[in-house]
This record gives sequence, C-alpha cells and structure tokens, in this order.
Amino acid sequence: MSRIELVGAGVEVEDGPVILQPTTLTLIEQRIGIIGGNGSGKSTLVRLLNNLISPTTGRVLVDGIDAAADPAAVRRLVGFCFTDPAAQLVMPTCVEDVELSLRRSHRDPAQRRQVALNILAEYGLAGREHTSVHALSGGQRQLLALAGVLAVQPRVLVADEPTTLLDLANTQRVAERLFGLDQQLVLVSHNLELIERCDRVLVVDAAQVVFDGEPVSAISHYRELATAATR
Repeated sequence: MSRIELVGAGVEVEDGPVILQPTTLTLIEQRIGIIGGNGSGKSTLVRLLNNLISPTTGRVLVDGIDAAADPAAVRRLVGFCFTDPAAQLVMPTCVEDVELSLRRSHRDPAQRRQVALNILAEYGLAGREHTSVHALSGGQRQLLALAGVLAVQPRVLVADEPTTLLDLANTQRVAERLFGLDQQLVLVSHNLELIERCDRVLVVDAAQVVFDGEPVSAISHYRELATAATR
C-alpha cells in the first residue's frame, strides 16, 4: 500500500472561510472510507491527495512525494474519479477516451488501440468501442471513467461519491469493481453499506476530521451528528 501523509494540511480561501482545518493523518489501509454531510469538507480533503486543491497550510505527501511541489508525479500515483463521469470523459467515443489515458504509456497507435479494447472488455464495455460516451447509461459512463483512470495503473484511486447518480444495479456494478481493485481505495460516499466494507473510516464535519476508526463506530458517530443537526 501507498503511504499518504497529511501534515497540518488545511485549506483556507483568501478573505473567506476555512474549508478544511489543518489536518494530520497517515493513510496506509487498503480501503479508506470518508463520510460527512454536504459541505463538510470531504471533497476538499480528498482533492488534496493529488493536488486538485493545494493546501494553504501544511503539506501532503504520497510515498514521500510532496503533492504541491510535484503534482505531476503525484497524479501518476493517485487517480481521481469524480461523482459525475461527464467531468472526465472528454473524447467522443469509448475507445478514444481510454486511448487518451494510454497516450504516454503506449506510443504505438495500433498497440494503444488494442490495449484500450482489452480494458473496455475488462470493464464490461466490449462492443461499445465506438459508441458515443453520451449514449452510455449512467453506470456505463462511470465504469468507462474508472477504466480511463485505472488504465495508467495508479497506486491509489480516490473515488468521490462515484455511485451518487446511479441506480441500485449500477451502484452494485461500480461498487464490485471498486472493491475488487488491487489499488488502495479512498472512497467518499453517502452509501453507508459501501462504507461498511472499508477498513478505516474518517468522519468529516465542519471542515475537520472528527472521528477516525473502524466502520461501525464511524457510522454510528456520523448518525449521531446527523440526528443532532435535525434538532
């Protein structure tokens, strides 16, 4: 597993609020879940991990590499999958989208095309090679987004609410793919059944990590926060 270290890492908007309080964590587990209410700071926390957001205080290290100092190197280690796959599907067809991810690792076009076809088949998208990405179902789009991110074989996958827009069947398809990965997984989700499958769970509230432990206790703490918020 990779070693992800947040050392006093926080984010504050200039002339604005603190989005994430200075946070110190070491993440080494295979499956790490992150839960919290909307606007609590979950997405900010995970976007620090590959420098989609740079910390305004502290540092983030992935296997010893400073994410802000060398973001390109860290993004080769940490892949990121967004809630809405439309945010990362940029090519017209499925095979072209995967090929885009492979452009550096496979210089030969014919070889790149074959590797892309193999990856699509692995993700249940065989026969969809030349289908427009906009013609896919929600679940298929999310699987294609995962395929593109994982084609470059990162050590860590951050998945930020990857099943929020999906129905039950597609949620199950994507979840099985995520939890079947060899890569370290950092999963942000409101789906507590998925969070229960993690090894360690962080609860984020009011821009800070307020609980860090095993899933059952973390979920219980989160429920207590949610109940208190409704009173």
